[in-house]
Amino acid sequence: MIPTRAARYRHGAILVLPGVWVAAVVTWELLSPLGTHFVQLLAAAPAIACAGTGRRQCVLLGGGCALFALVPLGPSRHGDQDVRLGTCCAILVVIAASYLTSRRGLRLTREVERFREIAATTQHVLLRPLPSLLDGLALAAGHLSASEGALVGGDLYEALATRHGVRVVMGDVRGHGLPALATVAALLGSFREAAYDEPELPGVLRRLERAFHRRPVPEEPSSDEEFATVLLLEIRPGTEVVALNCGHPWPHRVVRAADGSAHADVLSCDEPLPPLGLFPLPAEPPVRVLARLLPGEFLVLHTDGVEDARDTADVFFPFSRALAEAGRGVGGPAVLVERVRAALLRHTRGVVADDCALLALRNDRPRCVGALPPGVAGAVPVVGG
Repeated sequence: MIPTRAARYRHGAILVLPGVWVAAVVTWELLSPLGTHFVQLLAAAPAIACAGTGRRQCVLLGGGCALFALVPLGPSRHGDQDVRLGTCCAILVVIAASYLTSRRGLRLTREVERFREIAATTQHVLLRPLPSLLDGLALAAGHLSASEGALVGGDLYEALATRHGVRVVMGDVRGHGLPALATVAALLGSFREAAYDEPELPGVLRRLERAFHRRPVPEEPSSDEEFATVLLLEIRPGTEVVALNCGHPWPHRVVRAADGSAHADVLSCDEPLPPLGLFPLPAEPPVRVLARLLPGEFLVLHTDGVEDARDTADVFFPFSRALAEAGRGVGGPAVLVERVRAALLRHTRGVVADDCALLALRNDRPRCVGALPPGVAGAVPVVGG
């Protein structure tokens, strides 16, 4: 990460703090008209260096400056030698303690950085970045974890181009943070295989159900029921979108008008199937035809953490309105996701109570003559959006 100018200035200020402290104490000692001894305050220089940066070099440098400042610079007064000797011993003790503290702090800092690298690698393996274009569909996704320090949580998403069409999964495992990672990994791994192998969406869903029940469970399982909501979509080679929904929020379609305005609508209000893990799947899970996604139109999938987000007054996040506002003007799925994410953080003052995930796709497939209404001719394909 490249440090900003403000960060560099702050880092430089912290480095010079011990020297500033030593200079201030020495100046105060020399200019004090009361003859009061202030050299004892020099013992704080190594502690300031340790608190500011934690670097052993800074601690030793601060202690060296403090010891050097004990050299008499003015006329000697009665009792100066005893005071300076006691101060010297105190500085040496503080240097030793600060050195050991900074050594331990640096080791802990390196461990934290290593754990963050492992977490980032885990995030890229589980929620790997989506391609910007997939079989004529522009894609973008974003994720917010409710667990402090966690990069991944209980939300999952993936999009794959198969011979059956582009298949998309959006899911939400009960709970959030690190305990949900095993279930997320099991579901995503199963989807990445089943999406290519299964000719129909019900077959994909059954594979996900089996993966859910075979997932690794904690040694001390929770007394609450474990489940996961899952939304499966298939955008077929034309414009038709079909779905299987197990307890998940339905997607929204965002359409831009010619004047740059936009509106967002929920594609279905039908009752979904129960979440995975609560009840067995029916013999024939109902595949619903949601709509036709015309060129230039957006399809937005989300988890319930987005709709359930509240502000300090306990007001829910107006997701549909935020989608309509984010869809105005120009910009692709990445712009839309970032605008909604920014609006969500503004609404919640930067604090989310549940994991939030967004996935937006736009139909950028060329509008062909065969897709036009009967009686309308078109000589040249036009790319929508």
